[in-house]
Amino acid sequence: MRIINHFVMGTLSASCLLLSGQSFAQPSHQTMPMAEAQTSAQNAIPVDHSQHHVVSTTDQTPVKAKPVIAVQDENVNSNDAASAEHIQEHGGQIYQQTTLESRWLRNNDGEGILKSELETRIGTDENKIFIKVHADDAESEQAEYDAKVLYSRNVADFWDVQAGLRYRNDQNREVDQDQVDAVIGVHGLAPYFFETNAYLYVGQDNQTSLSLETERDVLLTQKLIVKPYLDLNVVLSDDSSYAQKTGLSTAQLGLETRYEINKKVMPFIDVAYGYKQGREQTAWQAESASDQEWLYGAGIRFKF
Repeated sequence: MRIINHFVMGTLSASCLLLSGQSFAQPSHQTMPMAEAQTSAQNAIPVDHSQHHVVSTTDQTPVKAKPVIAVQDENVNSNDAASAEHIQEHGGQIYQQTTLESRWLRNNDGEGILKSELETRIGTDENKIFIKVHADDAESEQAEYDAKVLYSRNVADFWDVQAGLRYRNDQNREVDQDQVDAVIGVHGLAPYFFETNAYLYVGQDNQTSLSLETERDVLLTQKLIVKPYLDLNVVLSDDSSYAQKTGLSTAQLGLETRYEINKKVMPFIDVAYGYKQGREQTAWQAESASDQEWLYGAGIRFKF
């Protein structure tokens, strides 16, 4: 009976405690709000702020920014310098080459003529100046000279357009010894590696003519080279005191064989067939017929 009383009393005590909201395991535990719990947790973790740089909002030294214009100028100057260096390394450099040639030719009648040529070119791959001087000194006659100054502009692969002036001097004439012509033409490398010069000349007294020069090197060895060549002159109109007949004026088809001692000294021999049309009758000259002849001779060429 005593045991039953103790069991009943314990059951009633547990029921009272449950109704009052208390726990058996943690009788001293109290509920804490969420925000207060987070604050307590953060304060409990030690944090080392010694490596953090604290910037004061009340005492800051202003940092002077680099002007944008100055940066742009530096970039432009750098780009210009790089572009100039690129041009210098890839065809923008100025170069010069001079060729001096002299050849002695004789015809079937044993009459000889000394032909001399000087050509100088200076400039870049795109822009050049050509100076060409030619002289013919035939036996028993005065020498004839002509000189051309041409500006050359590259317009396509292997081709330049040229324009300038030509000066002519012929001491065998009594009048009009000095004449000046305008020149325009092309200079370049035609198909099959034919180096070509083609010019149109326009001068006083309605003088208009065309000239064509083309040639190609064929290597037999590294030093022995043959060069077929063709020179033509065509008169379109001529009302001068020493007028030439219109049409094909002169033609020379030849074969030059040279031996290159080095790239600066090159002796050669030459065999050619020549044609020359006659002149019209004027107050200063008699009419002449056309002439054909074989020419042969030798010469030497210098390049520097």
